[in-house]
Amino acid sequence: MAGSQETYGKKEREKKRLKKQEEKRKKREERKANAKKGGGLESMLVYVDENGQLTDSPPDPSKKVEIEAEDIILGIPKKEESEKEDPVREGTVDYFDSSKGFGFIIDAENKERYFVHVSGTVEEITEGNRVSYELERGQKGMNAVKVKIVK
Repeated sequence: MAGSQETYGKKEREKKRLKKQEEKRKKREERKANAKKGGGLESMLVYVDENGQLTDSPPDPSKKVEIEAEDIILGIPKKEESEKEDPVREGTVDYFDSSKGFGFIIDAENKERYFVHVSGTVEEITEGNRVSYELERGQKGMNAVKVKIVK
């Protein structure tokens, strides 16, 4: 007396497999039916209209704007020379160590601190002096040069 070789688990796995095959077949038929209706590549295309919005219809050629290649600027536009900034600035000596030969100046306009070396001074300065100076790019940032006391 031998028992059945088909167990409950085997039956369930077989049902799942058949169900999956049936779903695949239905999806395939659905895709074929949609392909005949024009659901191919055309349905996947997206266009950009004259306002930059995405749309499914092609743009109107009458609204097309022609742009000359020379009008396209690549990079940063050149700065106009009309606004020449005065290179001489004013500030106050915040700290100056005459034994070491350097210090810092606080700008009167933007309150930034600039390094000053004794070689960049025209006359001797001390802490608290109102000075005029010019800026020059140094190794570690902007340095004050041509430093003079404002009278």
